[in-house]
Amino acid sequence: MMTLRLLKRLIVIALSLALALPVACADEILVITQPKTTLKDMSIKRLENVFLRKTLLNDSGTRWIPLNLSPEHPLRQAFSLSLFKKRPEALEVYWNEQYFQGITPPYVVASEEAMLRFVTSTPGAIGYILPCHLDARVQVVFKLTTTTPIQQHCPPSAH
Repeated sequence: MMTLRLLKRLIVIALSLALALPVACADEILVITQPKTTLKDMSIKRLENVFLRKTLLNDSGTRWIPLNLSPEHPLRQAFSLSLFKKRPEALEVYWNEQYFQGITPPYVVASEEAMLRFVTSTPGAIGYILPCHLDARVQVVFKLTTTTPIQQHCPPSAH
């Protein structure tokens, strides 16, 4: 039978170990569009449908143009895991099937700056960036929470 003293000691040890573990903190990925967009209601399901090209038009009838970073990019990995609960490479079968139905995957841009420029200059474009890259050229329409550590990809002065 466990004594009260032993039980208290085990609780203290367990609490000490729990406090010593790093806390999983959530970072945000900002989903962006042009500043003049009239988009008011973006849910996670709608966002998923836009990036899977199941929803092709926005509320004003403009064609959605979803953008991605390269599959190896850490932000693309975090975005895909947070939105689809899958890595980008796990969606290849889906995109192969869609391709034969005439639906192409989102355009791939080389960097977050390229994403910002494309979104700024293209009606219907929708992409994602880290908060440290946000500026007045775009409007945030959704904040996607991720447990993947991505803030380390911001410049040191932006943390």
